[in-house]
Amino acid sequence: MNRFSIQLDEMKAAYAAEPNPSLEVRLERIGKIEKMIELNEEKICKVLMADFGVRHSIETRLAEFQMIYQACKYTRKHLKEWMKPSPMETPFTMGASLAWTQAQSLGVVGILSPWNYPVQLALIPAIAALSAGNRVWLKPSERCSRTSGFLASLIQEYFHPSEFCVSTGDAELAEQFSALPFDHLFFTGGEAIGKRVMRAAAENLTPVTLELGGKSPAIIDPSAKLKDAAASIIYGKLLNSGQTCIAPDYVLIEQNQRDNFIEELQAAAQAQFSHPDELTGPIDDRQLQYWQSLISDATDRGAKVIPLLNNPAAGARRFEPVVLIDVPGDARILHEEIFGPLLPIVTVADNGAAIRYINSRPHPLALYWFGKNKKNLQAILEQTHSGGVTINDTLLHITVESLPFGGVGTSGMGAYHGKSGFDTFSHQKPILEVRGFLGTGLFKGSKPARPPYGKGIERLLRLLK
Repeated sequence: MNRFSIQLDEMKAAYAAEPNPSLEVRLERIGKIEKMIELNEEKICKVLMADFGVRHSIETRLAEFQMIYQACKYTRKHLKEWMKPSPMETPFTMGASLAWTQAQSLGVVGILSPWNYPVQLALIPAIAALSAGNRVWLKPSERCSRTSGFLASLIQEYFHPSEFCVSTGDAELAEQFSALPFDHLFFTGGEAIGKRVMRAAAENLTPVTLELGGKSPAIIDPSAKLKDAAASIIYGKLLNSGQTCIAPDYVLIEQNQRDNFIEELQAAAQAQFSHPDELTGPIDDRQLQYWQSLISDATDRGAKVIPLLNNPAAGARRFEPVVLIDVPGDARILHEEIFGPLLPIVTVADNGAAIRYINSRPHPLALYWFGKNKKNLQAILEQTHSGGVTINDTLLHITVESLPFGGVGTSGMGAYHGKSGFDTFSHQKPILEVRGFLGTGLFKGSKPARPPYGKGIERLLRLLK
């Protein structure tokens, strides 16, 4: 902790020397991140492949690099506007007084990033924090140790450690990191660890943003085209082998559509992911064993497992994606976040039953709806809670930089991306400049309300009603 405390003190001292970086300085820092990725794409793809065993470079470029480039581009376009003071309305009794809010950086921001998208989920929050004028200290996940180590070496090459630094290490180091008195702490990961991070931060009253997960439903309305819905759900579920916080976790569908939908899922999976090099592997043996344990628990309780692929590669993959049907309500797979290529299908009687099923569980990070029935869609949007929604596709709401991304309830608190990220890492300071009437001292500020009290204050109180 002494080493960590010294590092934090140095970063806070550097921040104190430059508490309000200019637009040019902020853009320069964001440009460094962009250049750092652009010049090292091939190397990053290789270390990610080493961590996952199988991960196609196109998937990495789409899900990691493109998201980072988009965040840089959007921030560069809008940052000048975000930094401007925002005029606010004042009551008529304030005369010519002026009010505004001014975005102010917080100081040193700590970021705890996960292993599933270890580059973009580390750097996109950092882009937001730097754009708001802060210093950043990153602790990446130890479960993708090669990628975390390489990312740390790159950041050390491009940034001074008082500007943007990285500490790699195990869970014990992460606990020490969470206990530091940051000015803001940002965590992406699971609910259980999120609670521990929040408890540690509470000791210092450090504000936190928690990007968690949860069981994100995909709802198939009777008006949906099953082929299109299946193709979208397969992509959302099998991208990164389901190791995605907003992957569709389970499907809600009416019984009479279920079997046809499963056939469409199999056809879509075969069309998109039959090649063994295009289905990402589990991050480690622990993740693989977790998937296997979920299947064993479900089948022991009577669930049926249906393969999604006909396995032309015959053993080239470490795990074959599956659908599960007739899953009992007490099976673990219906209560724990899957984070893998397993897709339970739950049958419901109608749209109302789907809403009741979702509302009987913790709020998900994402919700997906497929169909054309606008009345049913509106009921879903109005009567369920989720972090975000994509209609007639999956995942894509996270790619729209102008939309805030975050959870609700057990799926997280706070949001980032675009201006939401800038606002998360800023304090919107309210400011009032008191002026008198027509440039005089007449009716200036608190003057009319000061004692001694008499008829004047009585008239003022009647006027204020």
